[in-house]
Amino acid sequence: MFDLIELLFFAYRDFVGDPDRILENIGFGRAHHRVLHFVDRQPGLTIAELLDILRITKQSLSRVLKELLDQNYVEQRAGVSDRRQRLLYPTPEGRRLARDLARLQTERFTRALGGLQGDARASAVDFLLGMIDPDEREKVARLVWREQRTTP
Repeated sequence: MFDLIELLFFAYRDFVGDPDRILENIGFGRAHHRVLHFVDRQPGLTIAELLDILRITKQSLSRVLKELLDQNYVEQRAGVSDRRQRLLYPTPEGRRLARDLARLQTERFTRALGGLQGDARASAVDFLLGMIDPDEREKVARLVWREQRTTP
């Protein structure tokens, strides 16, 4: 399985490398990208939900989130029912950056899947879900396909 392990390393390197080049120009890194991605995909996300998704510490999130807030890519609002709750939303500039980065990654997926036969996308989904810890798959599927409220 060393070939698959190494292919996954190289695929991930190049998958995140496209956004890395843009992020580097504005002084951001991969952690900023991950936070911005999920805030854009789920406006109103709480800090606790984001920590759970990313599986990082509050301390790690704090620095990255502060930079995103200070540079006007993310905004923080008080919760409606609980004013102590902090809800995260992308600013228009944050949404634009998140979508530009996602577009680069979408193009890479489109190229890779376009060269395969059959229902390559469904196979890729099955493979990626299979790589996730079994006790987390349903939770991840709900997060990824939240608009449809069903898994693929």
